Amino acid sequence: MRITKTSPFSGKVNTMELPITLQQIKRWERGECIQNVFPELTPGQREFILTGITDEEWAEHIGDD
Repeated sequence: MRITKTSPFSGKVNTMELPITLQQIKRWERGECIQNVFPELTPGQREFILTGITDEEWAEHIGDD
């Protein structure tokens, strides 16, 4: 599924293709814990769903540490 979000850091619209389903999105939107709904995703992919911030933007704005 293609997910498009706007980064609060840059205002840039980012799109990521993720191996998730609409059913999973609905479960998360109803309040299930994102780690439980999307266990196959990396922490960075889950962060993108939550905030729209990519791993590259985190590294640029916060640092790699």
